[in-house]
Amino acid sequence: MTADPAAWAAAALWGGRLLRLAAARENAVHEMRLPDGRRAALRLHRPGYQSEAAIRSELWWCAALADRGLPVPAPVAAQTGEVLVRLAEGAMASAVVWLEGAPLGEARVAFAQPLPRLLEVHQAMGQLLRQVHQVSAGLVLPEGFTRPRWDRAGLVGEAPFWGRFWDHPAATEADRAVLVAARGLLAERLRGKAETLVHADVLRENILVNDHSVSLIDFDDSGWGFALYDLGTALAQSLDEPAYGELRDALMAGYGTADTALVETMILARCCASVGWMMPRLAPGNPVVPLHITRAVDWARHVMR
Repeated sequence: MTADPAAWAAAALWGGRLLRLAAARENAVHEMRLPDGRRAALRLHRPGYQSEAAIRSELWWCAALADRGLPVPAPVAAQTGEVLVRLAEGAMASAVVWLEGAPLGEARVAFAQPLPRLLEVHQAMGQLLRQVHQVSAGLVLPEGFTRPRWDRAGLVGEAPFWGRFWDHPAATEADRAVLVAARGLLAERLRGKAETLVHADVLRENILVNDHSVSLIDFDDSGWGFALYDLGTALAQSLDEPAYGELRDALMAGYGTADTALVETMILARCCASVGWMMPRLAPGNPVVPLHITRAVDWARHVMR
C-alpha cells in the first residue's frame, strides 16, 4: 500500500506494519498490525488542533475507562514506552487498540437496519454513555489534565470552540437571524447546567456495533461539557429518520433520562456547533454547507416554537 511517509515512520516506532488508511478527518488514522499480531489504530494528529497536553489527557482518560471495563480504545505504547511521540517533522502520533465492529452508519445516509434492531442499539448506546459519564465522574484526574470545553462559553460564547456559527458567510440574512436567536436560547437554557467529561462526537461513524453490544471510538474532541450533549450529538444525524422519535426515546431510556426538552436543546447545540465547524474546513460552495445550515435553522425553529 502507499501512505504518507510520516505514517510509515510513525508505524516503525511501534514496530508496526500499515494495513490501510482508515479515516482522514481531523486526524489521519491508519489500521496497523503490531509485532504481536494485534491490530491498532495509528493516529497522526492534525497540527494545531489539540495540544500535546490535551492529547495526553485524552489518552489517559481512555486508558482509565478501558481499565474499568468500558469498550473504548485504550492507548498502545510505542517501543520506547511512550503513548505519544513527536515525529521528526514535528507532527505527533499515537496508537490505540483496534476495536472490532461495524459503524452504526454514516452521515446523510438513511439507516438500513430494521427498526427493532436500531432501537436495541440506541438503548445500548444510551447505557454506554451513562457508564462513561458515571465512571468519569469518579476519576481522580492527573495534574495537568486538560481538554476542550463544550460548556456554555465553548458552545455559544463570544469565541466558541468550533467558531461563531451565527456568522457563517454562507448563511442568508434570514438564516443568521434564526441562528442568533438560537444562540440566545441556548445561552439561557445552558446556564447553570452541571458539567462532566463527555465524548462530544457520538456520530454514527464512531459507534461500533457487535451483535448486541456497542463500542465508542474517536475521543479526539472529548472534553468538559454537558452530559446530555452526548445524546444530542448522537441524535443530530437522525433528525430526518422516519423513526426519529422512537430512536430518541430508546437512547434516552438507555441513558435513564426523561428530559426530552433538554435532549432536543442539546441537539440544537450540536447542529449549531457543526455550522461553526465548517467555516475553516469547507469552502462555501461545498454541498454539505447548506445542508448543515438548513438543519440548524430548521431545528432551531422546532425547538423555539
